[in-house]
Amino acid sequence: MFDMMKMMGKMKEVQAKVKEAQNNLVNIKTTAESGGGMVKATVNGKKEVIKLELDQDLIKPEDQEMLQDLIIAAVNKATAEVEILAKEEMKKSTEGLLPNIPGLDLGGLM
Repeated sequence: MFDMMKMMGKMKEVQAKVKEAQNNLVNIKTTAESGGGMVKATVNGKKEVIKLELDQDLIKPEDQEMLQDLIIAAVNKATAEVEILAKEEMKKSTEGLLPNIPGLDLGGLM
């Protein structure tokens, strides 16, 4: 027989594990390069640019740090905004497919 309370307990457990995994994404990092190594970007598991390196031959040395910070800020802002839009689109696309159960938040899965 179907045990609703047991299922709800499992869903809360899954939610907690998903939240923990999401919180740990900040510790995952990778670096990629383009232009034969002239531009290097490091991104964490939350899709945030955390470091940007520009070869000094591309810019004036006195502008390098400011330019890196501006590029990181712009990319991270665009990433955050598209994440919100993507979640809204997913919510619209899945509306009515799942029952509205109080306390059941599957938003972190999308």
